[in-house]
Parts: sequence; C-alpha cells; structure tokens
Amino acid sequence: MTPNLVYIVLVGVLFAAGVVLLLERSLTRILIGVILLGHGANVLILGGGRAGGTPIVGTVPAGEMSDPLPQAMILTAIVITLAVTAFLLALAYRSRDITGHDEVQDDVEDQRIVVLAERDALPLTDDEEVTR
Repeated sequence: MTPNLVYIVLVGVLFAAGVVLLLERSLTRILIGVILLGHGANVLILGGGRAGGTPIVGTVPAGEMSDPLPQAMILTAIVITLAVTAFLLALAYRSRDITGHDEVQDDVEDQRIVVLAERDALPLTDDEEVTR
C-alpha cells in the first residue's frame, strides 16, 4: 500500500507548525503547538492503517479486514493529547491569574549562563590571558 501524498503533506505541516509554536514563549501558543502535534501524530498513525472491512471474525474474509491497532493507538493518542491540553490550560490560567500574562519567564540560572557566555565570547586582553 502506497501512502497518500495528502496525508504526508498534512503530517509534515502539522508537525512543523506544532514545533514552531512549541518554541514560543506564550503558554497559549505552546498549547496550540501541543494540539497540532497530537493531531499530526493521529494523522500519521491513520496513514499506517489499511482500509478494509470491519475487523470482526466472520463478517468479511481475513484478507479484507482493516487493522484495528491504528484505531486503538489513535484513541490512546487522543486521550493523552486531551490530558496534556487540560494540564497546559490549567497552567496557563494559573500563570495568567498570578502574573497577569501567560509568557514563560527566563530562569535566573539561564540568565547567568547567557552573561557568562557573552563574557567568554569577548576578545581577551593581554592582562586577562595571563590570569586565565
């Protein structure tokens, strides 16, 4: 069975848009990115299944049955995506309630590392080369 080109493009677009949104600082955009990644995974799994008859023994010949495993995996992925979405919604709501916005702030340790990296990137003078 050859994969449908529409499914391939759709999976690529959903995954690309989801990853781009995950890299944003706003929790709302991160939430939308997680949802898009979940939908992309569902379409990817859907493309792996084979179309056919109902997978109940005796209704159709065994060679014409559809595979029930991708359907079960999609249902599981839907539940997981829903749970992560609910968690991120609660996190965004709580962040908005406490700080007044839903943007993720820089960590103090991250800011210290950036300062150290910028200091290390500066050219050294003759005095600093001796002390290091």
